[in-house]
Amino acid sequence: MFVTVVDRTKDRIVGERIKVADTFWSRFLGLLGRKGISPGEGVLLLPCSSVHTLFMRFAIDVLFLDERMKVVKVLPSLKPYRFSPIVRGAHSVLELAEGEIERIGIEVGDLLEVISG
Repeated sequence: MFVTVVDRTKDRIVGERIKVADTFWSRFLGLLGRKGISPGEGVLLLPCSSVHTLFMRFAIDVLFLDERMKVVKVLPSLKPYRFSPIVRGAHSVLELAEGEIERIGIEVGDLLEVISG
């Protein structure tokens, strides 16, 4: 299932092709096996409070979100074969193409919204 994610604080589209990963296997696979990710694409992992980029070939931007979809931590440019910290208060994680956090201007405290596709 794909959804659109909007930053309501900034009134900007974060991604129009965001895959929802809410089962063990969909979270496990995430972005593994992909050669890259384009702006507007991403994966919403829930529940989730940390991620890794093991076996990935590209860096990603990572947003940690609380239960209300408020950004509690931004982690730009997580390189391949790295681990994120475990983020206290995070309920879900949004993985985006590298550079999207800066391009969109997403900051801690922004409120995101998922719009069903």
